[in-house]
Amino acid sequence: MARAVPASAPGGAAKPLQIVARVHAMPPEHNAGAEHMLVSMLRPLVERGHDVQVWLSRYGKASKVYDYRGIRVVPLEARLDFPSAVRKADVLVSHLECVPSTAALARGYGKPVVVICHNTHRPTFRDAAAGGTALAVYNSQWMRAEAELFFAEYPKAVRPGAELIVRPPVFADEYATRPGQAITLINCNAEKGGKVFAELARRMPEQQFLAVRGAYGEQILPDLPNVEVVEHVRGEDMREKVYGRTKVLLMPSSYESWGRAGVEALASGIPVVAHPTPGLCESLGEAGVFVDRNDVAGYEAVLGKLLAPAEYRLASKRARARSIELNPTAELAAWCDAVEALA
Repeated sequence: MARAVPASAPGGAAKPLQIVARVHAMPPEHNAGAEHMLVSMLRPLVERGHDVQVWLSRYGKASKVYDYRGIRVVPLEARLDFPSAVRKADVLVSHLECVPSTAALARGYGKPVVVICHNTHRPTFRDAAAGGTALAVYNSQWMRAEAELFFAEYPKAVRPGAELIVRPPVFADEYATRPGQAITLINCNAEKGGKVFAELARRMPEQQFLAVRGAYGEQILPDLPNVEVVEHVRGEDMREKVYGRTKVLLMPSSYESWGRAGVEALASGIPVVAHPTPGLCESLGEAGVFVDRNDVAGYEAVLGKLLAPAEYRLASKRARARSIELNPTAELAAWCDAVEALA
C-alpha cells in the first residue's frame, strides 16, 4: 500500500526549510480534491523534517491556529501577519485563486514560488506564467499537454523555471476497506452529475443510493426512500462513512482534470462508472467504465451488469490493479526533491 514519503527518502535539503503555502481553504472544514491533493503533497515534506505552514485567505469557522496532519494551518481570523511569514519563508506554495497575490509577494520578497495547477482552464496557466514561478506542478499528463498548447499560443508568456507532473497522491492504505452495497455520488452538484444520480435513483427503486454532500456547488439531493444523504465528510472519515458503504462509485462529471475520488475508491476495489473526460480516462485507465453523462439509460444498463456477482468481481480486480499502478511514492519523492532544490 502507498504511504507518504518517509523522512529517510533519498535527497533532502541541507537544513530544514520553512515552506509557506497560501490557499483559500483547508480541511477539516473544506474537503475537496484540490485541498486534499495539497495536503498529500505537504505531508511528505513534513516527514522530511521541514516546517510547513498553510495560511488561509478566506474567513471560515476556525479562529485559532491548528495542526492538520503535521501541517500548521493559520486561519485568516487569527489575524497574524502573513507578509512576516513570507519574509521568513524559504519557499512559497499556492494554487487556484491565491496564485496572483502569492506570486506578487514572492516577487517582492525575492522568494521562489511553486504553483500547483488543478485544472486546464486558461486562467490557471496564465497565473502560472505571470512571471517568477519557480516550479509549476501539473496533476496529469493531459494537463501538461494543455500547458504546452498554452505556451505555443502565447509565446510571450513567461514559462515557469521548472515543471513537474504529480498526479493527486492517494495513500491507498488510508482508504482501503471492504466495499458496501450503495451506488454513490460524492458532491451532488449538477456539474458532478447530480441530475444523473437522481434519475438513476428514480429508475432503480430497489437499489440503495448514497448521496454525499460536497464542499461546493448547489447540491441535488433527491427525496427518495432509496437515497440516503450523508453530510459533508472529512477526508480522514471517507473510508468508514463513504467507501465502506459503497459498491459502485458514480462520476458523471462534466469536467474533471483528474478525479481524486475515483482513485480513492479504486483502493477498495470499488468500480467507477464515469463520463469520459480526459482526466478521468487518464486516472481510471482500464479500470474505468465510461458512459456519456447524457446517456442515463446507458448508466442504468451498466450498473445492472456490474451488480451481477461475476462481473463485479472482474471490475473490482481491475480497480485494485489500477490502484497499485497509481502508487504515488516515486512522484512524491521527485516533488520533495524539486522543492528542496529551490532553497
